[in-house]
Amino acid sequence: MTGIGDLTAVQLRDALARGELSATETTEFFLARIEERNPQLGAFVHVAHGPALARARALDALPAGAPRGPLHGVPLAVKDLHDVAGMPTGYGSAAVADPGTGAAAAAEDDDLVAVLTASGAVCLGKTQVPEFGLNCYSENLVAPPARNPHDPTTGAGGSSGGQAAAVAAGMLPLAPGSDGGGSVRIPAAACGLVGLKPNRGRVPTADAQSDAAQLVVNGPIARTAEDAALLLDVLCAPARGPAHGNVVHRAVAAAPQSSFLESVRAARRGDLPWGGRPLRIGVSTASPFDTVHDIKVSPEARAALDAGVARLRAAGHEVGEASIGYDPEYPGAFFDVWTTSMGTAPLDHEQAQRLTGLAAAFRARALRRSAVELARAVGTLRRIEQDVIRAYGAWDMVLTPALAMTPRPLGWYWAGHDQEDPAGADQDYRRQCQYTPWTSVVNVVGLPAVTVPTLWTSPAVGGPVVPMGVQLIGRPSAEAQLLAVVAQLEDAPH
Repeated sequence: MTGIGDLTAVQLRDALARGELSATETTEFFLARIEERNPQLGAFVHVAHGPALARARALDALPAGAPRGPLHGVPLAVKDLHDVAGMPTGYGSAAVADPGTGAAAAAEDDDLVAVLTASGAVCLGKTQVPEFGLNCYSENLVAPPARNPHDPTTGAGGSSGGQAAAVAAGMLPLAPGSDGGGSVRIPAAACGLVGLKPNRGRVPTADAQSDAAQLVVNGPIARTAEDAALLLDVLCAPARGPAHGNVVHRAVAAAPQSSFLESVRAARRGDLPWGGRPLRIGVSTASPFDTVHDIKVSPEARAALDAGVARLRAAGHEVGEASIGYDPEYPGAFFDVWTTSMGTAPLDHEQAQRLTGLAAAFRARALRRSAVELARAVGTLRRIEQDVIRAYGAWDMVLTPALAMTPRPLGWYWAGHDQEDPAGADQDYRRQCQYTPWTSVVNVVGLPAVTVPTLWTSPAVGGPVVPMGVQLIGRPSAEAQLLAVVAQLEDAPH
């Protein structure tokens, strides 16, 4: 049989279901991978070696015929923004940790972890995030940065950077991320993976940060369209309440889909979710940040976009330029809403003094903002949501570059400043907007979107080869269509 590390997540799941692999040997394999590769990459901040093996052995001890979940025995990890009973939750910050003993262990699982546990997954630990999940890079002052496995001098993106680095390096078969402004799609794109942000309301979400504008949703980071679909099916399941294992049905706002995995498989057999006609796909490099920042599309990003267009056309789709404009009030309104999460973080005065960098700057600004100002910003984004969905609706999908540049060097965002310099925070935020100018608006409008690699390039002669890709934005509830197109891109000649 093919080695464990060579299997896709779907193949691994199937091998476990057939009894060709045990949960214990699978868990041992990936724990060994973490021990070997994590010191160079900084993907994991906590490895739960003992609890993971105990969980795997318990799964192997289930009697024949006992119910098994859809991810029975599949190893996963979660971002260090989520609570796992018995594991420390650090939020990438010294603010929440006791200076003498470190971050406290969580008393119980949060909603995401409860869903993953009910699916039969084995949690191997916690992965690196930026402080309080704010940034599009996973660097902080409490643990080594999450490095890009393809070029360890660069970052893995964020805020799900540790998750993406672990999947790209083979330390995990796939991973759930959370995306409030691109935090699934950015690291997936930087690490050469598929990253899907579901439609608002598709996945019941209780993220670790305040979410005044309903920006955040959990989504899969995976190597293939089928693997992403497998995890999306699990993420859509309702969580179980802590009392009697009762299912908690939470309201969603997305069209029902019986199985994303089966939809992708059907598409590969020719049963396309949009019928037999070509899709009309509009290409745009316009960004809502164009009015306030110098947004440039690097040669590598342009080449990745051109490669995506060529492969979409080879798959039979109609691809043309889309004329899309954005409201000039977007940058200010988004900034006001995005910074609010730090204002509502439950920190006492002493803890707040230990915040660093952008988290400290955002908290100070959020606490000066009135409730009326926040309400006005949210109202502006809701108006923009209507305008953007109307503009995108002229096309079946909208295509943009995934990122404007190749993966950024470690320390690039704050280069030239220290963590206490307000000018450093301004530069940091500006550079984040310039690096990822097309992702946050998708969270604002609530549409589904996916990033997928389309080429590999070397930014410097003789340097490492890194992935570059595109973002596809779908119509409401169009995750199945997006994943089917990703499968077509995977199957198209490169």
